Amino acid sequence: MSTRESTLTVSEAAERVGLTTYTLRWYEQEGLVAPVGRDSAGRRRYTGRDVDWLLLLTRLRRTGMPVRDMRRYAELARHGDATLRERRALFEAHRARVLSRMAELEEDLKVLDYKIDIYRRAEEENAW
Repeated sequence: MSTRESTLTVSEAAERVGLTTYTLRWYEQEGLVAPVGRDSAGRRRYTGRDVDWLLLLTRLRRTGMPVRDMRRYAELARHGDATLRERRALFEAHRARVLSRMAELEEDLKVLDYKIDIYRRAEEENAW
């Protein structure tokens, strides 16, 4: 770790990416995050690159990617360019699941809008 590079503590990195410190440490234990650099006192120090990686992981998780797929992606990424095809395939499969879920949510939203409209009309009819 370069001494000139600005780094963040666990709590600062967690805040920056919207995770708890517990979750951040869990990500590391699960192999989702490569071992993070440490300062002279042995405390974790996160670089900008580490934070970018964590932001990607939070996006993947927010879109519903299972941890096992995130773990697989992290493993593939650590093996470099030889795994580009596998990483793309993993993301394409996940993208298809996200699009399917979005379509389901759109249908669910239509039902909610329908019910809201029914209640709004009923309120107007019963207004005095």
